[in-house]
Amino acid sequence: MLSTSIQYISFDCYGTLTDFQVGELTREILEGRVPKTVLGQFLEDFGSYRFDEVLGAWKPYADVLHDALERTCQKWNITFTKEDAEAIYQAVPTWGPHGDVPEALAKAATVLPLVILSNASDDQIQSNVDKLGAPIHAILTAEQARAYKPRFQAFEYMFDSLNSAPEHFLHVSSSLRYDLMSAHDLGISARVFVNRGHGPGCSAYMYHEIKDLSGLPSLLGL
Repeated sequence: MLSTSIQYISFDCYGTLTDFQVGELTREILEGRVPKTVLGQFLEDFGSYRFDEVLGAWKPYADVLHDALERTCQKWNITFTKEDAEAIYQAVPTWGPHGDVPEALAKAATVLPLVILSNASDDQIQSNVDKLGAPIHAILTAEQARAYKPRFQAFEYMFDSLNSAPEHFLHVSSSLRYDLMSAHDLGISARVFVNRGHGPGCSAYMYHEIKDLSGLPSLLGL
């Protein structure tokens, strides 16, 4: 799998590496306001609205969370407060990695430089990266790119920042629609889908599938 043309291994951070606990936290914050019978669908809708919010022009990630939660509450006729969204935003940098991540990342770092391309704000991401337990060559964010994934502009910012090209990357993500569809369409050389249950896969996008990051080293021949 690891061709000689690959120069970097790039990763999505939130969800793929960092245990992104937005659903669990939202459940806690809105307990008592959202009926238990519809809470599951409410959280799915919140995820869908977050995705929709990143498809346009860049805006701060705090606004993405705020606007997505407000729209979800409006749909379900639930009382919304800006403090709810702020609490979620403030919690993000406190979250650490999935248990399978540190060892696998450390092994991957012995082969190639590791890059993070994240839909993150600059004032949050370093705290999450510091908890990964592996050397990261470059940390690139939507705030720097002025675009969120899945927009091509985010990925093109990564190529330009590293003075490289799509064919020189192996991209790893637990999300098909945020990362791997765009990675495929842009011609990123190799793609790995970490199937953490964050959304359905689609084999037409031609990726290697692993259940968690512990499967990555073997793909790299380690």
